[in-house]
Amino acid sequence: MAQITVTVGGRNYTLACADGEEQRLSELAAYVDGKAAKLSTKLGQVSESRLLLMVAILIADEMREALEGKGQGGLPGGFSETDLAHLMTEVAADVEGIAARLQAS
Repeated sequence: MAQITVTVGGRNYTLACADGEEQRLSELAAYVDGKAAKLSTKLGQVSESRLLLMVAILIADEMREALEGKGQGGLPGGFSETDLAHLMTEVAADVEGIAARLQAS
């Protein structure tokens, strides 16, 4: 199992992935970071947990549209359903961890 560090929303996250999947996970994280940057520009200052939740919802919406045939000929960025599902799982775990830390403080 490999580990990589990605940056999303200006923060570093260490993620585990299968050996050989490091580049793909980096690309997915860059996609999420791009979404986060666009949202931050539109919304201004929002909490990290809210930003990641909103990014997850936007990506889920893109995925749903693509699966329903409303997308632009496939999933965004050429990613597979498995890639996006893995990313959504990682983002959800990050959001849950952030929420737990916020509740504890």
